[in-house]
Amino acid sequence: MTDSRPAILFDVDGTLVDTNYLHTLAWWRALQDAGHDISMSRIHPLIGMGSDHLLTELLGEEPEGLSDAHKEKYKPLKADLHPFPKTAEILTEVDGRGGRVVLATSSTKDDIPELCETIGADDAIDHIVNGSDVEASKPSPDIFAVALEQLDLDPERTIVVGDTVWDIEAASKAGVRCVCVLTGGSTRQQLEDKGAAAVYEDVAELLDHLDESPVGKLLES
Repeated sequence: MTDSRPAILFDVDGTLVDTNYLHTLAWWRALQDAGHDISMSRIHPLIGMGSDHLLTELLGEEPEGLSDAHKEKYKPLKADLHPFPKTAEILTEVDGRGGRVVLATSSTKDDIPELCETIGADDAIDHIVNGSDVEASKPSPDIFAVALEQLDLDPERTIVVGDTVWDIEAASKAGVRCVCVLTGGSTRQQLEDKGAAAVYEDVAELLDHLDESPVGKLLES
């Protein structure tokens, strides 16, 4: 039976944890080492896509070993993992209002413990879907579709909170609305043009305006 409780699927990188520019730097270093002189300004707008899509966009193909090289370049940058303001508070508030808090991240299973430690709201998190659970990466809808399937969620009673146009595209394909924050580096215009249900500076502003937001209204319904 479909679970009628409201559910909020939170993207992690760029939404709850300040990592998009760290991933940009890691990709830039990996690409430079492989002989591809590609500027960070070209890489950054693609963060949030899966590695396969990102490399195909940049190089026209997915060269063997580059995704692994990115992971190696990213490892030392994990020392700088940092949550955005009020990240733990918004998860706790959604949980306290009866919503199911689901982390839907493209990061792999091995990254989950560090990300959860950084977020610091384990008691509020109901479920986690990670990149190891899906076959296709964003902008494919798999990460959100798997969450809907695993928890028997009603798409009309579910909202994604993300930070990129790739989150919006993936959510739309899964039949779910997407509320966005600007902390991933996308502009308000880009997110609105792509179809964001609402756009906030960060999750702190979303929390401050939760009652009148699409998230708050869903939790009240």
